[in-house]
Amino acid sequence: MFTVLRNRIYRHLFAAQAIALVGTGLATVALSLLAYDLAGADASAVLGTALAIKMVAYVAVSQIVGAVADRVPRRALMAGTDLLRAGVALALPFVTEIWHVYVLIFLLQSASAAFTPTFQATIPEVLPAERDYTRALSLSRLAYDLESLFSPVLAAGLLALVSYDRLFFGTVVGFLASAALVVSVTLPKPVPVTRTGGPFAKATYGARLFGTAPALRALLALNMVVAAAGAMVIVNTVVLVREQMGRATGDVSLALGAFGAGSMLVALVLPRVLDRFDARTVMLPAATVLVTVLAAITAGLAAGAFSWPLLLAAWAVLGAATAAVLTPSGNLIRRSVPSADLPAAFAGQFSLSHAAWLLTYPLAGWLASGAGMTAASAALTVIGLVAAVAAWALWSTGGTVAVAARKEEHELAA
Repeated sequence: MFTVLRNRIYRHLFAAQAIALVGTGLATVALSLLAYDLAGADASAVLGTALAIKMVAYVAVSQIVGAVADRVPRRALMAGTDLLRAGVALALPFVTEIWHVYVLIFLLQSASAAFTPTFQATIPEVLPAERDYTRALSLSRLAYDLESLFSPVLAAGLLALVSYDRLFFGTVVGFLASAALVVSVTLPKPVPVTRTGGPFAKATYGARLFGTAPALRALLALNMVVAAAGAMVIVNTVVLVREQMGRATGDVSLALGAFGAGSMLVALVLPRVLDRFDARTVMLPAATVLVTVLAAITAGLAAGAFSWPLLLAAWAVLGAATAAVLTPSGNLIRRSVPSADLPAAFAGQFSLSHAAWLLTYPLAGWLASGAGMTAASAALTVIGLVAAVAAWALWSTGGTVAVAARKEEHELAA
């Protein structure tokens, strides 16, 4: 899996991603604690709203970027957004009102909505061989997992020495280092694509690509399953650990680290698994595991038996199943659309997947705050179940063959 790091361009881009993610991980922990400091027991509602604003930025801005990404130099775009994110992160420690958090989160995530799809669309061109690209996807997932594992542990150590607001400065350093790595390499130039229609049609082109293949339609439903499980972890961990279980601040980091550890283990073994099995065989059963664990969490909360060891175990399994769903998605997209459409397609996936989070983030927070944690978990379980059933129905056993055939048609048409 690590042989792809011999490619200098990919090595620098991967390092940029990994370093920025560590900084982002520190900010995630600090933001949870900031919300708790500002709102107390209502921290879930504040986090849910902040993350909903993040999703609005992702859904709207990524579509706009997808429409113009083939006309903007990638290095300038990615480095510029890193610098913008560093500036916003620098301001976060100084907020005193909840609405300050909301404004800065929108600016920060608008920049991320420009950076991430551009990064994702660049990697297939840097690593054109599918075997190399598959391993790059696993490495990318591993970077996210290491962030989930290492950043909370690092945050826990730092919190023993400094106040949580100092963690935001780690985010600034991460984004500055990421920008430096991006400008240190020459990236492939985007190929301008002429498309018909007005601005709205061009902006939504990437999203509309997801109606063209069974696997991509199923991917939309799988995005919702992942969002249902992820919202329970990201939004409600701090309240579960601090309020319901009465544990220390550092245990919030450990709980998030358990999620990252589960995901990391799957990312390490997944390349070999995908060499033997197709994506459908991996992704659909993983979605079923996500729903099953959510149902078990709901039952445990309802019975008053959801303890600290059970939370750690559940979060680890949710992390593992999430990685099994998300990691192969890049290959599905790559095999389903022509190369010229990859920037638009990845922007479409970024937008549509985060539209699912836009539903589940505020739902998880508001229900936990207003109706209780059991009600929040039950609602997320129902959403995940409906989406998982839809994914199984949409992705027939012949779906993967249809995707491959579609790729051949695109290549012939080109």
